[in-house]
Amino acid sequence: MNLSITNLSKIYPNGVKALDDVTLEIKPGMFGLLGPNGAGKSSLMRTIATLQRPDSGTITFDQIDVLKNQMDLRKVLGYLPQEFGVYPKLSAVDLLQYFARLKGISSGADRQKIINRVLEVTNLWDVRNKSVSGYSGGMKQRFGIAQLLLNDPKLIIVDEPTAGLDPAERHRFLNVLREIGTDHTVIFSTHIVDDVRELCHEMAILNGGKILLRGTPKETIDELSGKIWVRIITREQLDEYTQKYNVISTNYNQDNTLNIRVYSDLCPDESFVPADGQLEDVYFVALKKDQHHV
Repeated sequence: MNLSITNLSKIYPNGVKALDDVTLEIKPGMFGLLGPNGAGKSSLMRTIATLQRPDSGTITFDQIDVLKNQMDLRKVLGYLPQEFGVYPKLSAVDLLQYFARLKGISSGADRQKIINRVLEVTNLWDVRNKSVSGYSGGMKQRFGIAQLLLNDPKLIIVDEPTAGLDPAERHRFLNVLREIGTDHTVIFSTHIVDDVRELCHEMAILNGGKILLRGTPKETIDELSGKIWVRIITREQLDEYTQKYNVISTNYNQDNTLNIRVYSDLCPDESFVPADGQLEDVYFVALKKDQHHV
């Protein structure tokens, strides 16, 4: 059940190129779409989910021509947008009953069975009789997953689901996604590198509506082997080093000095030491190369 996206482009009326000739092949499992805010991630997600039409290109999923047969895709799609609205003061069970009816599950016994299962999978069983409007951010996100699982979708799209969650809630939410990622095709968009590292078998980096890189997290990190160099500098030296070297990231130490990471085929000078590549390095290198092409 592969999702094939070919030469997808979309320009908004204001002239913004949201998608620029995007081609991707996505297999079952967890696929991470990583990119900064405004990179075109939501545009791509909404296009796959049949909520907007591209100007050109094709999408197929499991032999469905998505742009021609939108209803066929919607039957097998679960979609969790960035903002999925405000809930009335109803319990999780009552709301899931309502959504299950909307999705055409007419047998009461079938509904009950499916609702119990999705409450278990999303760890909401203990709070099933509480009003969803009173849930925390993380619980609401998990409820969003519960309702999209009702029709046992084959393709699941989640758009920036961990933004704004505290660390414990984020961890619980990622565990739920990990659980469902084993037997579905799940596309997960985020600007948080850790989400992709912890969760995804394959990934792509998107910026300016273009795919900058794709592969497994391990493959992309391996490609940086021998090209990441670090040293400690003072804050005052930062401008000088930024101009002189290809600095991809910096972070402060407790004594207010800075660790800088530089991308270079050769050791920049003898004050630098080699470092193992990380997924953050992959991300920053891809974005930096893209900036220099502009």
